Amino acid sequence: SGTNGYQMAKDSAWAIHRHSRFLSPPVSTRVSLPDHETRHVLEDNAELAARMKELHLGELEFYQVPARDGLALDGFMLRPPEFDPTVTYPIINFVYGEPAGQTVADGWQGDRGLWHLLMSQRGFIISSIDNRGTKAPRGRDWRRSLYGAVGTVTSRDQSDALQAVCARWDYVDCDRVGVWGHSGGGSMTLNLLFRHPDQYHVGVSRAPGADQRLYDSIYQERYSGVLPDFEEAYHESSAITWASQLDGKLLLVHGTGDDNVHYQGTERLINVLVKHNTPFDLMAYPNRQHGLRRGEGTGLHLHSKMTRYFEELLKARTLE
Repeated sequence: SGTNGYQMAKDSAWAIHRHSRFLSPPVSTRVSLPDHETRHVLEDNAELAARMKELHLGELEFYQVPARDGLALDGFMLRPPEFDPTVTYPIINFVYGEPAGQTVADGWQGDRGLWHLLMSQRGFIISSIDNRGTKAPRGRDWRRSLYGAVGTVTSRDQSDALQAVCARWDYVDCDRVGVWGHSGGGSMTLNLLFRHPDQYHVGVSRAPGADQRLYDSIYQERYSGVLPDFEEAYHESSAITWASQLDGKLLLVHGTGDDNVHYQGTERLINVLVKHNTPFDLMAYPNRQHGLRRGEGTGLHLHSKMTRYFEELLKARTLE
């Protein structure tokens, strides 16, 4: 069980096997094939695994909820330590939702997962949903269902899933709902705040593609069609189109030197929010690239800011 990855030798007689679970860091071994016998341990992350066992963590659950058309959507939920089902907890939804990635898997989540563990220890429920079209092993129709609908169908599925979660678990405080994501997840965060302001109250959007017309043609045309033929779909799918409907709290984060999702998209979004006199918060990291990792202190500053934002606005019920 868990997540398994392989780097195969050309003759298929050997492979590097990488195994992890949601709460267990990766172990990399060299295995012989086809017997799959471990011949050499390359990295066991024993020190990190030991430190993980010392943490006081809540229960992790993988679940399914239906979309409005009955399609089952996979999710995970991490509850706070010493969880009390008679108490209500604010929820933070981690989102991606585009064809290039999957968020719901029993595998190590890296620094993102460690931050989620921290926030669960601070009294938040952490959850995520894979909407249709994501890079999950769900088949051809699942993958093709997003063509021309990235941003519309994706956000609809996320909204449906949140409604189902709120209906199933009384301890989820659906008046205190947070959402965050990076890159495509940053775009999804914007779409959910803008399109469903009644459901999503606080969001952190990192390095978002606010307008699909500004992103790489090799990606955008693959999933959304050629712009002249699908111009209306591009308009409807772009988060920036719906920015005037923002009613919650938004922290917009972007590196000004982003070489993937260019900063000009965020500037366009800022202009629309200013036009409508809509309050929002902005953190621009000078000359940082897309991953927001380079630069002394960047990672700690970013995650500390996210932590304060959710704690001040969700945990303290200061949504007005």
